[in-house]
Amino acid sequence: MEFASKPLHFFLGANTPQGFVSRFDQLADPKDGWREFVIKGGPGTGKSTLMKKAYLEAAAHCKHAELIHCSSDVDSLDGVILHDIKTAIADGTSPHVIEPKYPGAFEQLIDLSNCWDAHQLFEDRESIMCLSAKISKCHEHACRFMGAAQSLLSDTYRIALDATETQKVAKAASRISQAEFKGGKNRRGKESVRFLSAVCNNGIRLFDETAKALCDRIYLIEDSYGASSRLLLSVLRSDALEAGFDIYTCYSPLAPFEKIEHLFIPQLKLGFMITDDFLKPDIAPWKIIRSRRFTDRESLKKTKKRIAFNKKASVQMLEQAGGLIREAKGIHDQLESYYIRAMDFQKVDQVCAQTLEWYRHILQAYRL
Repeated sequence: MEFASKPLHFFLGANTPQGFVSRFDQLADPKDGWREFVIKGGPGTGKSTLMKKAYLEAAAHCKHAELIHCSSDVDSLDGVILHDIKTAIADGTSPHVIEPKYPGAFEQLIDLSNCWDAHQLFEDRESIMCLSAKISKCHEHACRFMGAAQSLLSDTYRIALDATETQKVAKAASRISQAEFKGGKNRRGKESVRFLSAVCNNGIRLFDETAKALCDRIYLIEDSYGASSRLLLSVLRSDALEAGFDIYTCYSPLAPFEKIEHLFIPQLKLGFMITDDFLKPDIAPWKIIRSRRFTDRESLKKTKKRIAFNKKASVQMLEQAGGLIREAKGIHDQLESYYIRAMDFQKVDQVCAQTLEWYRHILQAYRL
């Protein structure tokens, strides 16, 4: 299967109405011969830098690479997945703690705690604990605002669902499946679960460049209410897997276990993305599916004011959530300063060098 030479950008963790949701179980498969490097260390100790170096070490040899971004600081990495050599490297600290299940046989620990001055950090413990508590409080409040936004949007969804011709949606999805899902493998497809968007320190971030890298053709589903698109994408997901295609399923950070926002089938270079009041993918669609074709618009007119209120209020709630995550990022920068001051970065460089040497051996083993 051909993938773009450019890396794919995703999130594997996000703030949600349920708190922080981690999908770091999706990093690597121990049953399929994968390796997973897990980095342990404090903020500012070089974890993201090490992951960037690991990616650059292998980038010229790997066509299918994923960069996993931190939703609290989108410019920082939480992980790198290199499919060509079945290797992943990730930050294994809170809030996406990774505890080894098969130490050595699957996970390799990279411990940066040996590179810091523990006495210095102990002396700074009160400041460190205070800043950590403030960060946690910011994220907790951000998740509550996201929960409020989701409650409002769920109300709109239920209104729209009552006005949606669900059988018509199912028939449309079936027609698309019959036309598009041909030539799959003689097995059920594999699903990789991701977030393509998240509420970040700089607002809502959508990695539409990933869609462009994966797809030559994208169906853009226009749906301000979330009813038609949810039904359509659910059917398409099931049909693609049954047809034997491996897929990327990207869930909404506001409904991380129920609402699919985007679906990609790399083998077909085909994608399905929603566009709504919050997500505006910067893409040239191959086809546009408008939800109004499935909706009784006269029925929706009766609740026009309620829907408008839900939209306006949910926008305000998400703005507040983004502001709190941005505030947490500022406090996190202060926390990093204590760890940076306590680090021996010459020792960190030695750990990085050893890790990169491991990567070179893996590349040689795959003859890349």
